[in-house]
Amino acid sequence: MIAVQLYTIRTMLQDPSRLGGILGRLREIGYRSVEVAGLGPKTVGRFGEELKRAGMIACAAHAQLDRLVNDLDSVAAECSEWGCQYVVIPTLPEEYRSEQGFRRFGAQTAELASRLRPSGLQLVYHNHSHELERFGQQTGLEILFASASPDALQAELDTYWLQYGGANPAAWIRRYKQRAPLVHLKDMAIDRGQPVDSEIGEGNLDWPEILSACHYAGTKWLVVEQDQPRRDPMESVAISYANLAKLAARFGLEG
Repeated sequence: MIAVQLYTIRTMLQDPSRLGGILGRLREIGYRSVEVAGLGPKTVGRFGEELKRAGMIACAAHAQLDRLVNDLDSVAAECSEWGCQYVVIPTLPEEYRSEQGFRRFGAQTAELASRLRPSGLQLVYHNHSHELERFGQQTGLEILFASASPDALQAELDTYWLQYGGANPAAWIRRYKQRAPLVHLKDMAIDRGQPVDSEIGEGNLDWPEILSACHYAGTKWLVVEQDQPRRDPMESVAISYANLAKLAARFGLEG
């Protein structure tokens, strides 16, 4: 199933009066689901109502670790209203970015997951590139997932950031079979010698291999994202959907 990470169009999600139209446009493009991030303070309260009106669902929502620790009940309430199944920690604070920090977070997930479980929510972690720093024989990402039970913590692997960090996205997705229900899909292109994230199919990543890995791993949600679109954000997510839908159909991942 294909979803769109709302962070990609975050600049368009700050005005409550535009929210319904924006979600309606995503529905017209073909998206049936969103992953929630980047909502403005004035749009959060109306989001659930407008999502239903647009005939869409929210597969997941991002929430910072400190908010989960200090205000988990409100996170769970929002996710329940929006119909989310997954709560995703998008990154870790700086103090966790060491071997001991990754182990500490891995241990911490057991309690967080147990508190989310009564609301039917699963805890997930989204990587960037810094987790690929090596500590001896293991990367931080390996240490993190080895320190947490699969029941407590699932993975939202990000194709761009894995490639950016020198890793093979498809290999990592295969490695976490049945533990990567969501995968962030964004391409990597080169602009004046520098890597930039781009629309799916407009860069250099090996999408047949990545989507084959998603099929093998049992990934449920292919989540389209760009951190910094170089086009109009709505145009970018439309290009990504059109290209991804064609590719995903070959692997039974469309929808």
